[in-house]
Amino acid sequence: MAPDPISRIRNLMFEVSGVNMNEGKDELVRARVGKRVRALSLPGLDAYVDLVESPDGVGELATMVDLLTTNKTSFFREQAHWEFLEHHVIEPAAERGDPLRFWSAGCSSGEEPYTLAMLLMETWPGGGVPDARVLATDLSRPVLELAQAGEYPTRALADVPTAMRRRWFRAVGEGKEERWSVDPQLRRMISFTRLNLMAPWPMRGPFDAILCRNVMIYFDRDTRAELVRRFAGLLRPGGFLLVGHSESLTGLEHGLGYVQPAVYRRGR
Repeated sequence: MAPDPISRIRNLMFEVSGVNMNEGKDELVRARVGKRVRALSLPGLDAYVDLVESPDGVGELATMVDLLTTNKTSFFREQAHWEFLEHHVIEPAAERGDPLRFWSAGCSSGEEPYTLAMLLMETWPGGGVPDARVLATDLSRPVLELAQAGEYPTRALADVPTAMRRRWFRAVGEGKEERWSVDPQLRRMISFTRLNLMAPWPMRGPFDAILCRNVMIYFDRDTRAELVRRFAGLLRPGGFLLVGHSESLTGLEHGLGYVQPAVYRRGR
């Protein structure tokens, strides 16, 4: 018997992006891909998979990967991480006058790197502009476009403290829902670029901290282990890897030391 279309999609996702769409995600796959089936007026999922597997379906394959890898994110998500970065990375560097380099791996629509940029600006002494850069990468082109645009609806700013919202956002546009644009100073600190974590990485580091949060839940154990080893290789001695609080590196060989939940450190 030929594989059913959901199994074929699972195989394609793993081959192209390393993402493991296990059976628990079947309904998500049906819902998201089903919208594309209807939009393209195709007779069903089998016809859709035939398309993305064909030489003419390269563009649609990229669209499918985008649909199935877009993560929910928010400003100041997982507050414990931001407190850790403020007290253990940014403040010590500010006291020494050291430059800082961060990587937001799986930045989605930009809330994470913009949160980091705000934290840098707020923490740096004397209101000065820190010598800091944030690399922000994601596999999905549509969410990267949203991140680069840096405009968010009011509801997206719910977890941004009022004082910070006033300093780092301005109201833009017209219509039913007000939108907010991030301050140019924040934009200048961030470089957004598309990156498949399964492909070769052009960056060489070293990074003071790498944030790869709520991304590795999509990968199988062997892929997670390889990714963590690659991340560790790009951290400066004493640098930190932050993963999602629902994730764990337990049982993976990586050479990083445990610091606190979802925070690991490379040895000095």
